[in-house]
Amino acid sequence: MWGKFQQSELRIEVSADEKKLKDSLLNIEQLEKWFFPLKFQDKRPNQLESGDKFIIKLGLVEVRNEVEIINSNCIRFLLSGGIDGYQEWCWGDEWIQSRLEGVSILPLNFAQTMNLLRLRTFVGAEIGERK
Repeated sequence: MWGKFQQSELRIEVSADEKKLKDSLLNIEQLEKWFFPLKFQDKRPNQLESGDKFIIKLGLVEVRNEVEIINSNCIRFLLSGGIDGYQEWCWGDEWIQSRLEGVSILPLNFAQTMNLLRLRTFVGAEIGERK
């Protein structure tokens, strides 16, 4: 693998409860709305499950993802291809944390920050629509 080892751990406050954050991360329809540039090519069940695999394309670079662990407030993906490492998302009432470690030529901290901000915007808009 070309690139350098990078690691980043970010935690932000979000105006959403634990259930909404969990749904935003595990429900495939919701995940596709905010996690750029994620698009599932094949038909899948509505929820991510351990062992699920999918690919994210960043231009010519493919990042293969495999769901390693899912529990009540955490999901962990093994990454290969354009990033060799893992990403873990943990959540609770009004907070979410993302940890990303891997070897890559891609700027991982920037991408992680952008996806956290997109998630915060997404759940804020979803909650605003329900009021």
